[in-house]
Amino acid sequence: MNTTQPGVIAIIPARWQSSRFPGKPLALIAGKPMIQHVVERARQVKLLSRVAVATDDERIAEAVASFGGEAVLTRSDHVSGTDRLAEAAELLGIAEQDVVVNIQGDQPLFPPEVISQVAQPLLDDPALPMATLIYKIIRPEEITDPNHVKTVFDRSGNALYFSRSPIPHQRNPADGMPTYYKHLGFYAYRKGFLLTFVALPEGEWEHFEKLEQLRALEYGYRIKVVLTEHDSIEVDTPQDALRAEAELLNVF
Repeated sequence: MNTTQPGVIAIIPARWQSSRFPGKPLALIAGKPMIQHVVERARQVKLLSRVAVATDDERIAEAVASFGGEAVLTRSDHVSGTDRLAEAAELLGIAEQDVVVNIQGDQPLFPPEVISQVAQPLLDDPALPMATLIYKIIRPEEITDPNHVKTVFDRSGNALYFSRSPIPHQRNPADGMPTYYKHLGFYAYRKGFLLTFVALPEGEWEHFEKLEQLRALEYGYRIKVVLTEHDSIEVDTPQDALRAEAELLNVF
């Protein structure tokens, strides 16, 4: 019997093209490219045996190399970051049972402990294909904001559905306010399942919600959701980068 613990490898998809913020991974935040902040935070996670950036742009790959990071060049025609992740996992020679953690390249302030939180369920349960993070919503405006994805889950912590709409719907105000949970964009996949996932046809609910994780649910795969106490700031615009810089300077 093979009792070897699977490895845990972080891959950070980073592309140059962005409709709202071209060249976003190289945007300077407190004097460093944003992608460097992400890599440096990932390196703080003891559970990770490897951290690599997956990009389709030589400028990003060169920037990563300049601060001593590892980058792998992928195709430029990927529809999603998950497709890029899967190609990178193959190029890096990651084993089928190893755990691949997808860290978004636009989250320069993520708390390093969330990486262990999202990966641990796959280490505890060899049959689990993927896991992701959720956060209890405390800002009321996020409940109705379609950019903040809500989720509901069963009593075992398996996702039932993800939606840009407020779920659950509050039918009777006299019942009190439901607790709402938002999805954070950190995923852990079994490498073998990651390849299976990107080969699946687009799901019907995924098509309308524009949420890839719904494909896994529609095809009958489990997604473990892990409640974290840590929110994470995403950088989608130059203004977000300025806010992240202000937050970073306040923290440090």
